[in-house]
Amino acid sequence: MNEVKKNIGNYRYRILALVFMATSINYFDRTIIGVMAPTLQKLFEWSNKDYAAIMVSFKIAYGIGLLLMGSIIDRLGTKIGYTISIVIWSIFGMLHAAIRPAFSLIGFITARFGLGIGESGNFPAAIKTVAEWFPKKDRAFATGIFDASTSVGAILAPFVVGAIVSIEGDNWQIPFLITGLLSSIWIFLWMRTYQKPEVHPKLSKEELAYINSDSKEETTEKIPWVKLLYKRETWAFSLTTLTDGVWWFYLFWGAKFLGERFGFDIVNMGIPFLIIFVLADSGSLLGGYASGALIKKGWSINKARKITMLINAIIIIPVVLVPVLASKWIAVFLIGLAAAGHQSWSINGYTMASDVFPKKATASVIGIGKMIGVAAAIIADISLGAVLDTAGNSGYFWAFMVAGLSYILILGFVHLLMPKMTPLDDNLNYINS
Repeated sequence: MNEVKKNIGNYRYRILALVFMATSINYFDRTIIGVMAPTLQKLFEWSNKDYAAIMVSFKIAYGIGLLLMGSIIDRLGTKIGYTISIVIWSIFGMLHAAIRPAFSLIGFITARFGLGIGESGNFPAAIKTVAEWFPKKDRAFATGIFDASTSVGAILAPFVVGAIVSIEGDNWQIPFLITGLLSSIWIFLWMRTYQKPEVHPKLSKEELAYINSDSKEETTEKIPWVKLLYKRETWAFSLTTLTDGVWWFYLFWGAKFLGERFGFDIVNMGIPFLIIFVLADSGSLLGGYASGALIKKGWSINKARKITMLINAIIIIPVVLVPVLASKWIAVFLIGLAAAGHQSWSINGYTMASDVFPKKATASVIGIGKMIGVAAAIIADISLGAVLDTAGNSGYFWAFMVAGLSYILILGFVHLLMPKMTPLDDNLNYINS
């Protein structure tokens, strides 16, 4: 048995390592503004509504970009589509450093908009890559591995920022420039390494057979994303992404909350973020492993994914207590536990899309679904910014209440829309019908 496994090969994990690297860069770039938020807010005299406007600009672009980039990636292929995405986000990420104080608000709104367009391509491309390079039974675990890199980027951000940027804001431009260098290295490696499995010269026949072992051969005819809107499965997946707003709340408002509620500043924010996102990483890995292990034990894909997501939803609920806690470290732990539950939830949600839809439609479905999640996050940002400016920090109470209770409610609606997770063929017809 061990000899059989040895002969299969593991080139697919080299491709996964590049996806891990790209997503780490993506989240480092995305997170640094959240870490510097209290400092930048004082430096540029932004109100909470101003900061919310900057966050909303990113999310509007991200939502628009998800539709555009998902379709582009499905049409041009993963290699070129992913490269276009990272080039765009790297350029606009570095442009943050050129913004002058007199134009700080409009400058950051513009830079974040461009960043959102580029970064929107990461997850559609990454999920599509996993669908192309891994069999269904391994996809949740593979997704868990690359999704853990979101926490790597989020962990690195506060330590890098804390080492370079002062509390007064000196050197705030430098972290925005670092990603340009990292992205250039990634593009070189990606263009040199990536090809589809069917034509990759370094992939063994045995590993290719393993990758395709539980998937049917697909035609090359493209599926218009508009056609996907008529499938209940598209909307079931889209519902799972409504919780992206919760994740972005931790990412973009977490440093502000911890600073205002417990006194953490830009210099000592690294340890709370380390705890939160190490726990989030454990959720990524355990969530992907758990559902895959259940499938290998004979559970149906439907049951394995949904039971795992139910457990996630339950362990997230205690985060509602965070605003009323006296202990800052218990609060940090509960946020980290909720982040772990969210990551496991997201992995199994993403994998649902590739379980049900043909590979050639995966990026488009991910794009449509995550656009819905972005719309919810935009509403949450506008609401929270307005409440914090008018009612003070009591607004965080309602934010954490939604963060804790939304998952279990959403899962019920997902099950109603997609009770059996029946796969769809090239023409979006049910395979078992």
